[in-house]
Amino acid sequence: MAKNQNQMQNPQNAVNQAMNLNHGAHEVLDSHELIGCVIGVLEQYQLYNQHIQDQELKGILQRQSSFLTQTYNTIVESFQTGQDPQVPTQQYKMQQSNEVTYGLKASQPKKPKQSVNELTDECYSSFMLGQTKAASSTFTMAAAEMNNPVLRRIVADSVPNLIEMSYELFLYQNKNGYYQVPQLNQQDMTTMLQAYTKAPQQGMH
Repeated sequence: MAKNQNQMQNPQNAVNQAMNLNHGAHEVLDSHELIGCVIGVLEQYQLYNQHIQDQELKGILQRQSSFLTQTYNTIVESFQTGQDPQVPTQQYKMQQSNEVTYGLKASQPKKPKQSVNELTDECYSSFMLGQTKAASSTFTMAAAEMNNPVLRRIVADSVPNLIEMSYELFLYQNKNGYYQVPQLNQQDMTTMLQAYTKAPQQGMH
């Protein structure tokens, strides 16, 4: 009876015990940061979607947005319950070719746009790339210090997906000439490639 009265006086204690939560304060703050990061990406994507002209880029945005929405729901569920979510972490699969175009081509010097009307698909794809790269860094830093093993696994498993999204956007930009990839001359490249040699393998005990 005393136990029941205690639970009635402290209903939150009963809820916490039922959920079997074991979050540390640092983990909770990091979780809020990364969840807010995903919300920010999704909201920004909604804004970009109204203005993107290229259907290929619009398709990338919609696929990534749909995937990130499920990632968000999976993280929130695990964060609130401390348990395995109903929908586990999925694997994002980009649709871009891995082929990269190397070299530089002369183009008009860039400067900040002076109005929203001047923004182009190059701008929007660049914004998207910046946000997915920032999200991958946020998730990586948080996963390194998570306490709850379920939430840590979900966050850690989401990092490759965010990297894949960033890579997809890089490839899109490169294909369209927005992200050029310079190379060293042949002599410098060879010198850099030959700057290292393998170390003798140490015995493991």
